[in-house]
Amino acid sequence: MRPIHGDDPHALAIVRLGVDVPYEQAWSLQRWVHGKRVAGELSDTVLFLEHAPVYTAGKRTAPHERPADGTPVVDVDRGGRLTWHGPGQLVVYPIVGVTDVTAYTCRLAEAMIQICADFGVTARQVRGRGGVWAVGDPALGLPDRQLGAVGLRVARGVTMHGFALNCANDPRWFNRIAPCGIPDVGVSSLSAETGRRIVVEEVIPIAEKRLAEALGMESYDLHEEDLLRR
Repeated sequence: MRPIHGDDPHALAIVRLGVDVPYEQAWSLQRWVHGKRVAGELSDTVLFLEHAPVYTAGKRTAPHERPADGTPVVDVDRGGRLTWHGPGQLVVYPIVGVTDVTAYTCRLAEAMIQICADFGVTARQVRGRGGVWAVGDPALGLPDRQLGAVGLRVARGVTMHGFALNCANDPRWFNRIAPCGIPDVGVSSLSAETGRRIVVEEVIPIAEKRLAEALGMESYDLHEEDLLRR
C-alpha cells in the first residue's frame, strides 16, 4: 500500500487532541487551521477530541433555549442551536474544502450512521431534524433519541466545526436544555443503546475510517506538534 501524506490531494490528516480539551482552545486551533487550509498551506485536516464540559450556542439559538439557571454558554459562529459537549462524547472537527455544503452535511450524518452500525446500533436521519437518531416507538412511550448532532460553518469554501457523537457521556448534562432546539425528544448514546460501556477511545479508529470513506479520502495520522510546525 502506498504511503499517504499531506501532499496527496486525497489525503486527510487526522489529529487527535485528547480529552478535557477546553472549548475555546479547540476553537482557536480550528480558526488557525482554517486560515492555513484556505491559504493552501495545509491539506484537509480533522481534529478528534473530547471537550471539557461546555454548552455552546449556534447562530440560530433562541433566547428561551438557553439554560434558565444562568449556566454559562459559549456563543459560537457555527450554524445550529444550543448543545452540550463534554467527557464521553466524541467531537470531530473536519477542516476541509467543500463545494456542496448540503452534500457534505449528509456525508457527515452518513458517517455517524455507519459508526453506529459498526457498534450494532441502528441510527438514521429524521426529516426536519438535524443529526442522527435512534427512532422511538410511540406505542411503548419511547421517544426518538438523538445520538449525534451536526453544526457547521463554511467560509471561503472551507469548513469548520463538525459533528458530535454520544458514546458514554452522562445524559443528565442535556437536562438543562432542549438539545439543538428540539423539545420532547430523548438523548442517548452508544453505551445506552447497546447496554455496554463504549468509550470514545474505542470509537475513534472506527470514526476515522468511516469519515474518510464518507469524504472519499485516505487518512493519515498527524501529531498536534507537527501540525503546529507547518
